[in-house]
Amino acid sequence: MQQTTPAGRDYTLSRIAVLDDYQGYSMELADWSAVKARAEVVVFRQHLPEDEAAVALADFDAICCIRERMALPASLLRRLPRLRFIGVTGAVHRTLDMDCAKAQGILVSNTHRRGSGAYATAELAWGMILSLARNLPTEMTGMKKGGWQTSCGISVGGRTLGVLGLGRLGSHMVPVARAFGMNVIAWSQNLTPEKAAAAGAQWVDKDTLFREADFLSLHVVLSERTRHIVGAHELALMKPTAYIVNTARGPLIDRDALIAAVVAKRIAGVALDTFDVEPLPDDDALRTLDNVWLTPHLGYTVRELLVPFYEDTVENLLAYMGGNPVRLLGGGESH
Repeated sequence: MQQTTPAGRDYTLSRIAVLDDYQGYSMELADWSAVKARAEVVVFRQHLPEDEAAVALADFDAICCIRERMALPASLLRRLPRLRFIGVTGAVHRTLDMDCAKAQGILVSNTHRRGSGAYATAELAWGMILSLARNLPTEMTGMKKGGWQTSCGISVGGRTLGVLGLGRLGSHMVPVARAFGMNVIAWSQNLTPEKAAAAGAQWVDKDTLFREADFLSLHVVLSERTRHIVGAHELALMKPTAYIVNTARGPLIDRDALIAAVVAKRIAGVALDTFDVEPLPDDDALRTLDNVWLTPHLGYTVRELLVPFYEDTVENLLAYMGGNPVRLLGGGESH
């Protein structure tokens, strides 16, 4: 079913919100001058919880998101009656209620992934694996304080990398592991032995993945099928010397089970880039655990991806204000 732009629609935008620009790069990485000549652009550096967003965004007729940092459920969209346009980055926005957006006459444009940042998430995952193996955060902090060697790391060569999800992102992990001389095993709900072999990995069943992995890296999409796909049962199967790296989505791991496992030292350590609640609250228990390394969802946030995200957002805004919206989601018709 196609979503067409209604005749007589007013394409004027007066106030545009750029959301969740944590690093303050949005205005630097694209030329917004043509947009600013026609509308007020306000950049929000801090994340807005839903109730705060309903108040802060009440006077805006367009909002621009960076990935899925801001959830846009019906409960929020219904409190933004002036909203007429949403710009999202990436192919989809899984926390945007498209049915509600359509019902309220809100058009949604996405962006095309371009640039050379396709390996960014896998690169971060490997940075985390090597940091865990060599205890880099502790050693680097110690050097700043005047210390010297305090730990003995391990080599990844000859060990087993377990990949949970061997799709576009997960498959990027395999050549690097092979270069390090690692054994690579993989499992996911849709993975077959043939697909695993084609990617350079060995298919195993789920329990074997957890039993044999020295490093387990998560690369599946979050859905109701995969929520808490790593739980108490799976964690209990792992070696006490094993490590987990999650650059995918926080709720893939049962948070309570993970905290219990790391506190009891049933696994050697964890590196997390994604969390159940983002930004991670200041007083979150994960911040206090000495065998958990944390990064603030850096997986895709490299210039090579943010530049096309913001450049396409500018193009989408100008196309909308020109009366010819492009890249419409929800069965939308681009002009």
